[in-house]
Order: sequence, then C-alpha cells, then structure tokens
Amino acid sequence: MAQTSASAGTLLRHVRTGRARSRAELVALTGASRNTVSARVDQLIAANLLEEGGRGWSTGGRPPTLLQFNSRAGCVLAVDLGVTSVDVAVTDLSAQILATVGHPIDIAEGPGPVLAEVDRLARQVLAEAGLTPADVCAVGVGVPGPVEFSAGRPSHPPIMPGWHDYPIPSAFGRYECPVYVDNDVNVMALGEIGVGGSVQDLLVVKVGTGIGCGVIVDGRVYRGAQGSAGDIGHIYVAQPEGRTVVCRCGNENCLEAIAGGGALLRDAVAAGLPVTSTRDVVQLAAQGDGVSLELVRNAGRTIGTVLAALVNFFNPHRIVMTGGVAQAGVPLLAGIREAVYRRSLPLAARSLEITVSEAPDLSGRLGAALMAIEGFLDEDSVHQAIAR
Repeated sequence: MAQTSASAGTLLRHVRTGRARSRAELVALTGASRNTVSARVDQLIAANLLEEGGRGWSTGGRPPTLLQFNSRAGCVLAVDLGVTSVDVAVTDLSAQILATVGHPIDIAEGPGPVLAEVDRLARQVLAEAGLTPADVCAVGVGVPGPVEFSAGRPSHPPIMPGWHDYPIPSAFGRYECPVYVDNDVNVMALGEIGVGGSVQDLLVVKVGTGIGCGVIVDGRVYRGAQGSAGDIGHIYVAQPEGRTVVCRCGNENCLEAIAGGGALLRDAVAAGLPVTSTRDVVQLAAQGDGVSLELVRNAGRTIGTVLAALVNFFNPHRIVMTGGVAQAGVPLLAGIREAVYRRSLPLAARSLEITVSEAPDLSGRLGAALMAIEGFLDEDSVHQAIAR
C-alpha cells in the first residue's frame, strides 16, 4: 500500500490540497513508515516544492513542524478562449491570480490571428506580475469546442472554423514547458471544484452560445475514450407537433438548437421582443418581462429533460449551471428543476443539488490554471524535479 500512496507526488498533493499539514499527518494518511515519509518530504523541500514553517498543536510530545506548499516555486499561464473574447491570467502554483487581462476576439478569424493576440496578452500579464517567460512552468488553455486532449488539437469544432486539428501547444513554444488544452466546459468544471479538489461526482453544464457538460467522476474530469464525453448539446430532443429545427452540426432537434443561447435569441426575435443578443433576452427576463421569462423557463425545461436522463444514468451529487444563459438564474433553474425532479428516479434525485455557478466569469481561468498545475505537478514531473 505504502509504495504508491506515499510517492513524493502523492505527499505533495496531500499538503497542497490541505489534507495534511505535518509529517505525522502524512504518516497517518498514507500508512507509510515515518522514515519513508520523512525522506520524501526532505526531497520535496530540497526541490523547493515544500517549506517548513511554524509549529502545530502538540498531542503529547514535541509540537510537529508544519509543512506548506511553496506556491511561489513557479507560475502558470491560464487562457480562457471564448467565441467573442479571451481572458489570459498568470497565477502562482495555488491558482492565485497574479495578473489578468481580457480582450474581444472573433474565434472565426482562425488560429493564427487569435493565438497571436493571446501571445500578446500573455506577455502583458507576465510583465504586469514582474515575471519572465522562464518562470512559466505550464500553460492551460480552454477552447469552445471538442479537443483531442492527448494532442491538444481541436476536433471538428462547430463554432471554430479553421481550427480543426490545429496544434495549439505549438503557439506557446517560447515558454519551453508543457501545454494542456481542453474543452472549455471541462476546464470550467475543474474551476468549479477548485484548488482543494473534491471526491464528488458532478455535472457542470454550460449554457451559452452552445450547450456542453463537464463530467467530474470522483473529483477528476472524465473525458471518455476520445475526449468528447459530455457533449450533451447534440442529444436529440423531441419537439411538439413534429417541429424540426436544424442544428449547426447538420442534425435536427439537437438540445443546443432548441434551448441554447442562439435558439433563445431566435425565439425572442420571433416573439417580437426588441433584442439583438442572448444577453438582451437574459436581461429582459431579469427585469420581469413575461415573454422572455417564459422563453428562459421553457429552455430550462428542455435542458432539464436531457439532464434527467443523465441523472438517472450517472447519479451525480450536484449539477452546476454556468455560461451566459445560466446568468438568467431563477427562471432557468426553475425550468430545469421542474423537469429533472419530475423525470428522475426518486433515489437518484433524493439529495441532488442543482445550483448556478458562484463565479461563472472566473471558473474558466481558474480551471485552466488548475489543469496546468495538475499537469506540472503530476507524479512523473515531481519525480523528475526531485531527481534534478
């Protein structure tokens, strides 16, 4: 048991996430011998990843020396790439934002111009934080489309024309460090569980221009065989009176085509509302406009019918809603809850929480930083740092 559970990487993770604060607590947590734990902790201190500081409470003997993660041992770049804007942040190794900047973009301009802008913003935040490219240990990038995670390449992304199979990591060559690229909803899901992590199973559902779902199993992102797990926007939804709506993927009656942000705007315009964007519809609903309230609630009901099937299948602890349309809040949640609780099995829904993200604007950057940090501090990387 002790061999894997007391590796340097695992010990570092326990201290990093706050599960252990001393050698004694690491011994109790891992079941490894005191000598093994002490030797590995000393290696982590020598590698500048752990620090000693202060004394803990005594339980009868000498008070233990407290351990803490040295979050200043390096920094990571976090890139949250959207359809119309990009946010770039530099964080320490605890995902604390040191500097951040946002800028409008058009994802359809293609990887060349967009990633050149990202590079400019990355230089800007590093300069603002007083850091250099040599300080960057890893880069995390979230993009609004399916990604082949192992290669960091988008795969036939419907709203990113010109990006298919583009090697995004190559744009960050100057940093000479690992680059991790994933679908934006998986990245947001990491941001939702935060630095301390979680052992819960949850679904993070983004309702924006499109609809996607980050699947967290036992506190880790579940990507599936090819990286497309959670692509719920293209699940078929039956419509009353045989209505058909063509989705941008080419199929009919996809969830996204019926209840995504674009669909909400289309239906609002057809109903005669004075709106030019999804945000306008959400704002009208927030002001109590009856027609837009009903449109948002209906979108919630449609999304809820798909989520109910996922609840019956996956039985998550929580569902967290995020994205532009999720900012409609109560009416969207009311529609979702109505459908989920009506259609889910009693056991699956008994203690299910359905909430709106508390920090939807931040979760993309936070998640991109955490993805980069997790990659940088995985077992192999920590082992190599110690060997050096």
